Amino acid sequence: MKTVQISLNSIDKVKEFVGDITKFDYDFDLVSGRYVIDAKSIMGIFSLDLSKPIDLNIHAEDNVDDVLKVLEKYSV
Repeated sequence: MKTVQISLNSIDKVKEFVGDITKFDYDFDLVSGRYVIDAKSIMGIFSLDLSKPIDLNIHAEDNVDDVLKVLEKYSV
């Protein structure tokens, strides 16, 4: 598992983020405080406090580099 910090501070950014990560077969979790939600769930993402950076857990053993390249634009 790999963890990166991301920022999703606008509605358009959330839509684009979900579209980007649904292309991968891996599981993704967003962690904000004590809340952990499925990162592929738009409704779940909007239940979080998006004004602060959020931890993204990528549950993948290999080819994480491809995912990280796509996520560069959301990195803090």
